[in-house]
Amino acid sequence: MLNLERLRTLDALARHGSVSGAAEGLHITTSAVSQQMSKLEREVGQRLLAKNGRGVRLTDAGRLLAEHAARILSQVELAQSDLEAQRGQVAGELRVAAFPTAARGLFPVALADLRRRHPALRVRSRELEPERGIAGVVRGDLDLAVVLDWYNKPMPLPDGLVKALVLDDPADVALPAGHRLADRDEVDLAEFADDEWITWGEGEFCHEWLMFTLRSKGIEPIVGHRAAESHTQLALVAAGLGVCIAPLLGRDPLPDGVVTLPLRQRMRRHVFVVWRADADRRPSVRAAVQALREAGESVGAAGENTGRAVSGGVAGAPPTAEPPATGASAAS
Repeated sequence: MLNLERLRTLDALARHGSVSGAAEGLHITTSAVSQQMSKLEREVGQRLLAKNGRGVRLTDAGRLLAEHAARILSQVELAQSDLEAQRGQVAGELRVAAFPTAARGLFPVALADLRRRHPALRVRSRELEPERGIAGVVRGDLDLAVVLDWYNKPMPLPDGLVKALVLDDPADVALPAGHRLADRDEVDLAEFADDEWITWGEGEFCHEWLMFTLRSKGIEPIVGHRAAESHTQLALVAAGLGVCIAPLLGRDPLPDGVVTLPLRQRMRRHVFVVWRADADRRPSVRAAVQALREAGESVGAAGENTGRAVSGGVAGAPPTAEPPATGASAAS
């Protein structure tokens, strides 16, 4: 009989394309991957891997078995979901990820709420940029990922994923307190044509969005500095080194010497949570989606009550909300 964990290793090799990638995705060593594959080859009596330069590739038999492994593991996921749904208990382990400002602005409230409500559930979280979070869910390395897109630049989702809106997150421009526009009530992007921008890393979704948005306004961006984390960007603004886009979520505390101003054409990013459709019935997934949406409602309510500069980390218990829709009805 084929061993399920060895099939999982083969599936990871097929998805990641390398022993090191499979090891990282499965959170095991490269040696363990090699040992599992050697045992699987003995079980089936055929070579599944062949050398390919410094790496490996799947043989024809390996590709054939990997296709079966993907279907088998999907059926196992469905069986686990059905059993969890039948039992109705929120328990076991849940692996979640979020981009940095969502990890700061949503996870403390949502994950603490999950621990309080469901002590038998073990949540393991990490920070990942949206593209990597989505890839992790597709591969099965993650159960949920909090990701984003922008009002004018949607994030494409692969087939087989379900999403639910967590928060519509307004974004302002952050500028030094001594900036020529700092005393304005609102500004237009065109007024920053000669300013240096502090942006995200080359190739990151948010950087590409900013370049696209500025150029659509006839502005050729002057990129002075890059920083992956919003608080690093704001620190550079405080030093007078440029301006940046400052979404509400996870923004506070603003450093001294930074002013945030709304744009005449309001900017928003859509923060949502994604998971695999074959895990749709798992009570743990449904509970985590609900906790994240409630945390998002808390952030939104705090923003309405206290104005532009509001921390994404909201103290206290989030308000009660209806259980989240799942399946196709959850898409937003």
